[in-house]
Amino acid sequence: MTKEKNIVEVHIPSVLGYEKVAMDSASAVAKIMSFHKNRIDDLKTAVAEACTNAIEHGNRLKRNTMVLVTLSMSKESLEVKVRDAGDGFTAKLDKPAIENQVEGTQDTRGWGVFLIKNLVDELQFEPQPEGGNVTRMVIYLNRE
Repeated sequence: MTKEKNIVEVHIPSVLGYEKVAMDSASAVAKIMSFHKNRIDDLKTAVAEACTNAIEHGNRLKRNTMVLVTLSMSKESLEVKVRDAGDGFTAKLDKPAIENQVEGTQDTRGWGVFLIKNLVDELQFEPQPEGGNVTRMVIYLNRE
């Protein structure tokens, strides 16, 4: 027997600012699922970061290359997949060295993956056999 899932897909162009459309869509779905406000805020930040990475790094700001965001709802969780057309990357899951950033010896960017990892319950990066990458995030309903 398969578990029934409701699925919402959002296609956004690779233009900075459109990550807010995906963020708002994820928020709306999470509200329908009765997620706690704090978890919705975590989800919004994680989705915005994942979409920004897909827009900038995966699709290299090519406005006609779309980012696909898939929201899959189950009774216990919301799975979010953010798909881009990029070549893949090595995720840096460790906390960036803020001391080096303050001193100017390291780029002040690079917090996105670290943030996502700490805001969701599951995080995976999945290169696709046909090309592109998927950032898969899961957030559980029963956690505040």
